Amino acid sequence: MTPHGPMVHGFYDEGTGSVAYIVADPGTGRCVIIDPVLGFDRASGATDTRLADKIADNIQARRLTVEWVLDTHPHADHLSAVAYLGEQLGAPTGIGARVAAVQEIWADIYNLPGLQMEGHRYWDRLFAEGDRFRVGGLEVEVLFSPGHTAASVTYLIGDAAFVHDTVFMPDSGTARTDFPGGDARALYRSIQKIFALPPKTRLFTGHDYRPGGREACWESTVAKQRACNIHLNDHVSEEEFVGFREERDRTLPLPGLMLAALQINLRGGRLPEPEANGTSYLKLPLNRVGM
Repeated sequence: MTPHGPMVHGFYDEGTGSVAYIVADPGTGRCVIIDPVLGFDRASGATDTRLADKIADNIQARRLTVEWVLDTHPHADHLSAVAYLGEQLGAPTGIGARVAAVQEIWADIYNLPGLQMEGHRYWDRLFAEGDRFRVGGLEVEVLFSPGHTAASVTYLIGDAAFVHDTVFMPDSGTARTDFPGGDARALYRSIQKIFALPPKTRLFTGHDYRPGGREACWESTVAKQRACNIHLNDHVSEEEFVGFREERDRTLPLPGLMLAALQINLRGGRLPEPEANGTSYLKLPLNRVGM
């Protein structure tokens, strides 16, 4: 914590390399939760709430009051616990307004027309670029930051920016842009917007894959990223970055959870409606993605 910034507590999910956050105003004990993870076992199809419950227990132990439970974007590599925690803690939920564009893409891929343009059915608030709201004594500003997805937003809270999958830790670089709706040039420009924040701004990433087997970490600064990020720093041009990013993305396998995760995350973390036997089912589009 800095004198003008929030207290930030990260929760690392080893299985997916994801980081969820409690972000609290030290003066009032008001907080937001960002990008909580719902557990999922691919072999059995079972979901679990262990990490989300750990977050809820931490909030209770610290006597914090939850104002919002937020997604930064529709995640492709883990399931979202936003709906679960919103219901458990009685807090409204939110995501960027451009989620509608991602829903449109995947409604076609999954042949789920009911998924399209229903953002307000799944989240309480869809945030646009420049929207502001308060968490206790802290102001939150929403920065539209597409590239990894067409819907990604960054939450700027005091001196801390939650940059999801735009930039990772400096030794890990930047996020891929080859998913439907991704765009390497848009990612470059989103990162430049983040790099224009004050140099001491703390940046909190949404993943860490522990290169070289180091300990997991998720906090850096604008100054550190601009000096040392291995993919994009002050010495890399837009054309160089776009060429590198697109070439690298062609070599990457799809995330193992993507086809399961997006069916749930584009519903705000809700499972599909149960069928007549009381069971929810996921669809698997054959020969449609990653061809």
